[in-house]
Amino acid sequence: MHMTAMEQDQAFLEYVIKALVDNPDAVKVSRKVDEMGVLLTLDVSREDMGKIIGKSGNTAKAVRTLLRVVGMKNDARVNLKINEPEGGLRDTGYAGGSSAAADLDAAMDELKEE
Repeated sequence: MHMTAMEQDQAFLEYVIKALVDNPDAVKVSRKVDEMGVLLTLDVSREDMGKIIGKSGNTAKAVRTLLRVVGMKNDARVNLKINEPEGGLRDTGYAGGSSAAADLDAAMDELKEE
């Protein structure tokens, strides 16, 4: 069965993210189209957030770049929003301490600006 262009970006994102995380069942992708283009919204488990963001946000940037290429193939502008997990990451001692949480805060802020 051939996927429509509309489904390709969402299917691609789900495939890539599920390959990166420890909890693929927790991965949820929603898709919204408006005058700005396509917005894919990603939810992952709190434990997998670091894998998706990557060091200095590099993994998330790479995924965004790939989504733009997939979108260009289909003449669509594709953007990715990564939702912060329930309860946030800052209060959990995530990744072993405050400097890791600060790094994650900086990466999340940088990604929101794109």
